[in-house]
Amino acid sequence: MAEYEWQRIARAIEEEIRSGRIPPGGALSSITRLAGTHGVADRTIRRALRDLRERGLIETLPHKGSYVVDTPPPADKPEGEGTAD
Repeated sequence: MAEYEWQRIARAIEEEIRSGRIPPGGALSSITRLAGTHGVADRTIRRALRDLRERGLIETLPHKGSYVVDTPPPADKPEGEGTAD
């Protein structure tokens, strides 16, 4: 299945968070800067950030920006992995 640009960007930001390049409590770049870095429209970045918020990886403070939560949830397990009952 094809991946949307916002999904690719959300995945890239998640990788930065999980690797520690953006630490807990660390600020993400501004929407404008992220859009320029990834070569996409602001609305694409906003959609990627919404996905990260919904998954509990970041929080966005009005007029302040987006920050990594103190304790990000564990990464999703790839399909097929898990415990057998």
